[in-house]
Amino acid sequence: MNPTALMIMLLSLAIGTTMTLMSHHWLLAWIGLEINTLAIIPLMTKTPHPRAIEAATKYFLTQASASALILFSATMNAWKTGEWSITLLSDPYTITLSMALMMKLGLAPLHFWLPEVIQGIPLSTGLILSTWQKIAPMTLLLQISHLTDLKLLITMGLTSILIGGWGGINQTQLRKVMAFSSIGHLGWMVLILKFNPQLTLFNFLLYITMTAAMFFSLMSISSTKISEISSSWPKSPILVTTMMLVLLSLAGLPPLTGFSPKLLIILELAKQNTLLLASVTMLASLLALFFYLRLTYVMILTLPPHIPPSSTHWRTTKNSPLTATMTTLALLIFPLSPTFLPII
Repeated sequence: MNPTALMIMLLSLAIGTTMTLMSHHWLLAWIGLEINTLAIIPLMTKTPHPRAIEAATKYFLTQASASALILFSATMNAWKTGEWSITLLSDPYTITLSMALMMKLGLAPLHFWLPEVIQGIPLSTGLILSTWQKIAPMTLLLQISHLTDLKLLITMGLTSILIGGWGGINQTQLRKVMAFSSIGHLGWMVLILKFNPQLTLFNFLLYITMTAAMFFSLMSISSTKISEISSSWPKSPILVTTMMLVLLSLAGLPPLTGFSPKLLIILELAKQNTLLLASVTMLASLLALFFYLRLTYVMILTLPPHIPPSSTHWRTTKNSPLTATMTTLALLIFPLSPTFLPII
């Protein structure tokens, strides 16, 4: 892609998200979401491939439907209340706006577009779609969290955790694995949204850190399949090892970063006297833990080693400082989480 066009698209993404973050008005928030949607579509289709065109079309139709629902609901709410304020919602429109925002995020059962779209686009665009594009809808959800129906949030959260675990079990494509991982993590965030919005924000920041670290690592070795990661071991053993640890961090194993939000969420659910919900959540998360462990096992232990025919067996790939920084954060934030949480 032309560097000037790329700069314009990335600048538009930044402007759209910033507009949504700064707005107290539903119309301005909707305009920011629309700018975000339109700015990422050229990035999806920068490689003229039928899969990329199909992914961009699916993404556009889904996001346009969600945006139309947001606009119609906000207009009807303004007609009823006389206010466009984000925090002033009347009862029937809170549910429709919440569902539209969850559709934009890719929460189950409105998740069907997300794995197919991420599978059809480049890794760099998948990184933006999995991290940056979720900031604006999640911010709006946080702003209306005190108005959202608790039963809706619990149902969507548990469904997303189950679908995120089930869907990723038999995947061999790493981009689809990351898509179902995103669905599962968003389920954890929505589950605790009504009880403790600050904990949802903390979980969201750690999710962005771990997902970005994984995508940067995949981009460094240009891998989209599990078998390609295995063949990358002779080229960069340290990077593949850290990728395995990032996967375990996404799974939520201690003492890695991903254990922190899961521990705090379970403690918060127990504090709210919802022990049954906490138990069901932990049992549902075992599905995701299984496919993460299976993926790391396949990456390192079961596939035969691919030894290059040259005499130089250990060839290193160039790792950017950004990849190293994000990977370090994705692995080592857990001891610092009690410091970060009061700030949020």
